[in-house]
Amino acid sequence: MAKQEEHPTLLVPGPIEFDDAVLQSMSHYSESHVSQPFVAVFGEVLSMLRKLFQTTAPASQPFVVSGSGTLGWDMVAANLAEPGDEALVLHTGYFADSFAACFAAYGVKATQLKAPIGSRPSLPEIEAALREKHYKILTVTHVDTSTGVLSDVKGVAELVHRVSPDTLIVVDAVCAVASEELHFDDWGLDVVLTASQKGIGCPAGLSIMMTSGRAMEALKARKTPPSTYYASMLNWLPVMQNYEAKTASYFATPSPQLIHALHTALTQILSQGPLSQRFEKHRLASARVKSTVASLGLRQLAADPAAQANGMTAFYLPENVSAAELLPKLLARGVVFAGGLHKEIAARYIRIGHMGVSATDPGRGDVERAVDALRAALAEAGYAEAKAQE
Repeated sequence: MAKQEEHPTLLVPGPIEFDDAVLQSMSHYSESHVSQPFVAVFGEVLSMLRKLFQTTAPASQPFVVSGSGTLGWDMVAANLAEPGDEALVLHTGYFADSFAACFAAYGVKATQLKAPIGSRPSLPEIEAALREKHYKILTVTHVDTSTGVLSDVKGVAELVHRVSPDTLIVVDAVCAVASEELHFDDWGLDVVLTASQKGIGCPAGLSIMMTSGRAMEALKARKTPPSTYYASMLNWLPVMQNYEAKTASYFATPSPQLIHALHTALTQILSQGPLSQRFEKHRLASARVKSTVASLGLRQLAADPAAQANGMTAFYLPENVSAAELLPKLLARGVVFAGGLHKEIAARYIRIGHMGVSATDPGRGDVERAVDALRAALAEAGYAEAKAQE
């Protein structure tokens, strides 16, 4: 098997480091997207996604469409809501703003329930909002990549089912699937959307979604056609159903190479033992990074441990150290971290990703390389706490 050329270790919250076998799959020879061998691979991908999302309900429907994770927002807003409908967007960072803007583009009235930076809306606050008016959809970002805040998806879902049972529960899990615990059926979720390049460990370019039977009923009960063509679930639904039944179908051309890479990534994930073991490995990697951050006297954006993601860590820099100064020093030590993304505090913090093989394969040494580089780079920048640990 071909090995990747030497390169700095990519430790941003997506894209992540990829396994050699996954990248090897990207070099699959060209084949027809309606050939039986490819149809069989795509069908297996859809079936494996049911296992990854932990759903056995026959009415659940997976979608895999060429595009970024952002395409998932369009598919939700254009298909599961209609102009004039109300959506409640739980805000834990940058990506809630974006989801709300996407709803607005389709004429959906989005109300954001915001929490202070590094926090998440409380369950009583959410309950109060749900009792004020009826919302067709509630969205929650499982992990907001801009802040590293982990939402209590299970608690939110239980609340919605109790207070507003007709409201569809939509989870933006782009930075959470395959690194954070998630139970589609047991938690009663209606949509979980994600992308290929984060916890799943496949190159970017695939928008991935699991939908409930209830969501599909809402789609079919629309009074107006979806105001989109490429992102219309009505166009993609028969294709996905046919592929999973190992029957060729066509609406728009998928990427055979990306589907092969996703097939390899999912096969690896599901063959490595129960998903609970995978989540525990992410928790251990996260604890290693977060304990180092704490030992350096630095604060995470998410102060509450219950609201701290396991696949990434976002933390404030010392007052005398800037991201523009620190990131090149980290690169010189062979690691790539991400700068801040939240527009209100972008210059004051950085983010580390620890998902996929970087978390599940300690033999790679990615996490240890990250914490060692962080200490050394901060010491070089003159940060006293780091210099004291050298």
